[in-house]
Amino acid sequence: MMLPPAPSPARSSHLSIWPPSQRTRDAVISRLIETLSTPSVLSKRYGTIPTDEAAEAARRIEEEAFAASRHSTTPEDDGLEILQQYSKEISKRMLETVKARAGSDTAPNNIAPATPPLDVPHPADSAAEEVPASDEAAA
Repeated sequence: MMLPPAPSPARSSHLSIWPPSQRTRDAVISRLIETLSTPSVLSKRYGTIPTDEAAEAARRIEEEAFAASRHSTTPEDDGLEILQQYSKEISKRMLETVKARAGSDTAPNNIAPATPPLDVPHPADSAAEEVPASDEAAA
């Protein structure tokens, strides 16, 4: 008795990374909330967002990125290109969100840039300059 040939590994195991599971999407949202609401490279420039606002923004960012990306898939696609598109969409929307918030007047938690403008003297430098030379000679 002859057995039928075993299917080739290339045909029997097809790995598809798109669409992401709900668990993965939730993890993306959690990471976005953390990035938007805690000190980071992004917050040094644009400020942090309160956690409740960050959660709302993170959900919106992920949903919009998912919706924009899911229409790009083809039956032949293994999901890698669409996953890259999804990631780019998230990054783009996150940056748009923090820029818009930093530019609005309703952003009380924005953090000033870490480095002062070049034309502003350091407070310690200006205190030393305020002592007149005649007072130094009298002392």
